[in-house]
Amino acid sequence: MKYWLMKSEPDAFSIDDLERNGIEPWDGVRNYQARNFMRDGMKVGDKIFFYHSNCDVPGIVGIASVASLAYPDESQFNPKSKYYDEKATREEPRWVHVDVKFERKLKRTISLEELKNLDELADMALVRKGNRLSVMPVAKGDWDFILSLEKK
Repeated sequence: MKYWLMKSEPDAFSIDDLERNGIEPWDGVRNYQARNFMRDGMKVGDKIFFYHSNCDVPGIVGIASVASLAYPDESQFNPKSKYYDEKATREEPRWVHVDVKFERKLKRTISLEELKNLDELADMALVRKGNRLSVMPVAKGDWDFILSLEKK
């Protein structure tokens, strides 16, 4: 099993939306490295930290799991979509997504500010300066440590 962190702006898609819907495609990813993580790294059952970004208190708010292998993101083919990609074809899609399944909300938001101030997480991609990926791997040790913070 692998561990991941996936970012979403709560005004666009929040942990509450995922809880309400149960399973949703994680669509609209338009970064090659993030796409590659979904396409090449994610397996059904992998665990995901659901992270709210671009909000008053950015941070980890819940846990989800990967519910499907990667498959083509249909929005790349729709000229009316903001995620349309004129270079994508059905024969050679450029963008994929996975379905994610709600597991639970955390008892509290574990804020980016808090995470940045912990020496134990200094090597985590999320807290390194300049990292803006919306999908990133999380080391098992970091996963376990972050979960231990939920009770504080």
